[in-house]
Amino acid sequence: MTNVKIVTDSSCTMEKEVRDDLNIHMMPLSVMIDGVVYPDDDHLGGERFMAMMDGAKALPKTSQPPIGEFVELYDELGEDGSEIISIHMTKALSGTVEAARQASNLSSSKVTVIDSDFTDQALSFQVIAAAKMAKEGASVAEIVEEVKRIKENTKLYIGISTLDNLVKGGRISRVTGLLSNIFNMKVVMELEHTELIPIVKGRGVKTFNKWFDELKAELEKLSNVSQIGISHAEGLELATYFRDGLQKLFPDMDIPVLHTNPVIATHTGKGAFAIMYYTD
Repeated sequence: MTNVKIVTDSSCTMEKEVRDDLNIHMMPLSVMIDGVVYPDDDHLGGERFMAMMDGAKALPKTSQPPIGEFVELYDELGEDGSEIISIHMTKALSGTVEAARQASNLSSSKVTVIDSDFTDQALSFQVIAAAKMAKEGASVAEIVEEVKRIKENTKLYIGISTLDNLVKGGRISRVTGLLSNIFNMKVVMELEHTELIPIVKGRGVKTFNKWFDELKAELEKLSNVSQIGISHAEGLELATYFRDGLQKLFPDMDIPVLHTNPVIATHTGKGAFAIMYYTD
């Protein structure tokens, strides 16, 4: 039986213990802060990065992994005859998945590249499921089918406390319906079909709380919620409030509350959060 190995990128937010236990291979993007390039790996944690970004002279810049590094990793993983499934953040936010595709054509290994259409823990839903199936001996075709199913049943909502970073990073043009000169607005968006769609706009934290009440009502009607994840960018208090509220609806579910990665935090800015879930 051919082994299947799973690759993702550093925008995939999950506990390191889970990644190590499932033997998930992570390709780091890079972040440039005041002219110094840092790999977005375990040495550049979310909390450390936020402090560095806060003291930086300009907004950090993120870069996708070089194609050559993908080729090198794929060749190494496939040396024993293993096949590879490489699952990456949406092309709407990065060229990483395209770099992976180009590398797959240059590698001597057999590689299947998947655009997750998501990022952060919504990406990890697909990656973790794929890695668990690979560990149990599933085929590439079986894993790809399950990843597709999870993708089609995933929702990702992101709350932004300030639009500054989206404007500075040139991402505001991707956010349909926002006015770039309104910096005091709280905005909740849904990542849908590779586009950030604003669904709530207002002033103050009450904007987030009102939306969250609506989300709870939405989830309460569902009987098939498989997993929920909550991420934040230096917004632990609000993220914990959300987790506590959702835990009452799903008392037996482990709902991770994780600091997002530097790649995502660069664009969202301080105080952002994301709530993601998928259904069976």
